[in-house]
Amino acid sequence: MQKRRKLVVKLSKAAEREVAELLRAGIQPVRVIKRAQALRLLAAGQGPPEVGPNVGLTAKGVRDIGWRYVEKGLDVALYDRPWPGRPAVIKEAEKQRIIAMVCAEPPEGQSRWTVRLIAQEAVKRKLVPGIGRESVRILLLSHDLKPWREKNVVRRRTQRRIPREDGGRAGGL
Repeated sequence: MQKRRKLVVKLSKAAEREVAELLRAGIQPVRVIKRAQALRLLAAGQGPPEVGPNVGLTAKGVRDIGWRYVEKGLDVALYDRPWPGRPAVIKEAEKQRIIAMVCAEPPEGQSRWTVRLIAQEAVKRKLVPGIGRESVRILLLSHDLKPWREKNVVRRRTQRRIPREDGGRAGGL
């Protein structure tokens, strides 16, 4: 049976500065902060069983962070790998153009927007190369828009009111 090497973490000066900056500045994901804290304590000479409870991780998790730093460097130790999967269907700028389109009047002959109509019009107006109804539905959901409900979309007044002879306003035609 092979004997396991002892984990010895020595942060370089650049790594120490980067870890200190992470812990001092701005908003970071909690998991990145915990990993940075664990690395700092490991470099200070504490072992994984002592570091784990101090930063809210298991001893095995701390050990894994330490080995990732030793073998592959600081970025691999602190940050997650990109998740596999399909890239986003539409870019942020395209999303904004679609939302702006939905907030405007629907096409002539339509009384209101539907998810299917939004998808068709976005492609027709060349806002996106292609988009499905489900992507449109999720986009609307994330912006809390329901354009098929009249009260959720700001509309211009289209009905004209005719003044009465006495100067008041009459109801709509």
